[in-house]
Amino acid sequence: LQSGASLSATGRFQTSSHLGHMMGEAMSISVLDRELYDTQLAALVLRMSPSTLTWWLEGGRRRGRFYEPVIRPEPTGSKAVPWGEFVEARFLLGYRRDLRVSLASLRRFIADVREALGVPYPLAHARPWVGEGRRLIVSAQHSSQLPEDLWAMWVADSGQIMLTPPGESFLERVDFVDDDAVRIHPDGKASPIVIDPLIRFGAASVRGIPTEAIADQVRAGDPIEMVVDDFKLRLDDVIAALAYEKVQPAPTKPEAA
Repeated sequence: LQSGASLSATGRFQTSSHLGHMMGEAMSISVLDRELYDTQLAALVLRMSPSTLTWWLEGGRRRGRFYEPVIRPEPTGSKAVPWGEFVEARFLLGYRRDLRVSLASLRRFIADVREALGVPYPLAHARPWVGEGRRLIVSAQHSSQLPEDLWAMWVADSGQIMLTPPGESFLERVDFVDDDAVRIHPDGKASPIVIDPLIRFGAASVRGIPTEAIADQVRAGDPIEMVVDDFKLRLDDVIAALAYEKVQPAPTKPEAA
């Protein structure tokens, strides 16, 4: 792939001569405000239903009742998904998919933290996760009536605020720089797979190579050793990329006698 490859709206990779100009513009705004995806592509990278992501972003009407958005303060009608919203969707996905937390509780929780911080993407900021900022999380958990077994933090008998497993699960997959979430490690920080707004325009990648590109080559029948050589990666990198894409490596071709 060329160094200017990016994801298209269909989830495939494309190149463009003006990507450098676009990147220059992107660098002038906050990383959290960068519109890297539309809802279809964000859902593809997050591995969730586009309709569910749209519901979280925009809310909607069901059975005559309007439900407020979960991530956005109010509906905007925009299909663009900034990096900050993408990070928050990743947080929500873990709570909804793994812990079955109600959207009503999560909606109140995010709204309370947003109001306390005065920022549009409260969960994509480091402030509520470290130091005295953790008290914001504890307070929001109380006010939103989030069930205690689903809290991200709790107060020990000593008065120290501790992370719970759900909170640790989120933080161990996110890198913060200057208070902003700048990178996601979808399989944990021990894995080489990253989702970074400055690498391949937010596509899952390993050492700058999109995991999808690695998987496509294996799907085409290339043995894993050839893929390692073509992309100049380590064997462990390619294995991690294939595991992330849920692709079985092609069997090694026997050498000719």
